[in-house]
Amino acid sequence: MKFKLIIDESAADDITLTVKKLSPLTDKIEELVNNYRGSDKITVQTKNSIKQLAFSDIECITVIDGKGCVIATSGERFDTKMRLYELEDLLPSSFIRINKSTIANKERLERFSAGYSGSVNAVFKSGYTDYVSRRCFAKIKKGFLI
Repeated sequence: MKFKLIIDESAADDITLTVKKLSPLTDKIEELVNNYRGSDKITVQTKNSIKQLAFSDIECITVIDGKGCVIATSGERFDTKMRLYELEDLLPSSFIRINKSTIANKERLERFSAGYSGSVNAVFKSGYTDYVSRRCFAKIKKGFLI
């Protein structure tokens, strides 16, 4: 396989991929290109600072006490001024809605655990857990089984 990148500042952004046949790699490249929105980071804040957090460093984004909260892979919690629906438009397809107030990174989900009375919880690699609504769980099952 050969890879060729030509940088020409006067040219328009045009991506062409020539392959013999489709493969999981070509599917992943197509997904990356189609989902790219111009940035792979969001702005988060703590009491003392503001910083950029990469999508790959996010476990989930949830609402806690009426405020947007980003849970990082390290377990740290950051605040965000953006609304969930705004973030949902920015995030790549590896992020899924697990309930009305939480968007999860599929790559950071460790497992789903059954609770009492038929409830389902999402357990993340950092140890953070959140409930999964029945409506979202039905969509998640379809997505994982395909």
